[in-house]
Amino acid sequence: MGLFRRLFGSGAPDGFTGSLEPDETVIASAPVQDGHLVVTSLGLWVPGPRRIGWHLISKVKWEGALRVVEAHEAGLEGPVVLLEDLPAQRFALDDPGRVLRAISQRVESSIRHRERVESPGVWILQRKLPGQDGVVWQARGDAGVELAAVRVAVATFAARLAG
Repeated sequence: MGLFRRLFGSGAPDGFTGSLEPDETVIASAPVQDGHLVVTSLGLWVPGPRRIGWHLISKVKWEGALRVVEAHEAGLEGPVVLLEDLPAQRFALDDPGRVLRAISQRVESSIRHRERVESPGVWILQRKLPGQDGVVWQARGDAGVELAAVRVAVATFAARLAG
């Protein structure tokens, strides 16, 4: 644990019960029902508490409440991780400004490369893994696109990556 943390604490809000990694830095936080949203260098902590890595956040948007769409890893097509979106989570915030900006910046900065396969509607992304060296290739279909269609759309791209 660094000297700064020993002297000044983790920077997490009072009442936060998550367990931050030794090198995890708190960037912003906001109280929400049932806990806190805590934006860190490694991901977004949501009530539970549970951290979502930046590479697994598909969308974030302000719609009168903060709307966060998390993806889960649903399979592989060669070196490409296939993602499926989970139902959106909504968090009421009094002032979304700093937290929304911090989340948006972290999600966008995790993306190193993006490609679009228009038919059937698939995004292929190369993303940095938070707190690690290296990147991961991911593919996520638009709403309503089945995982099997994502797999087919990604097969040619995956073969190209494999060499």
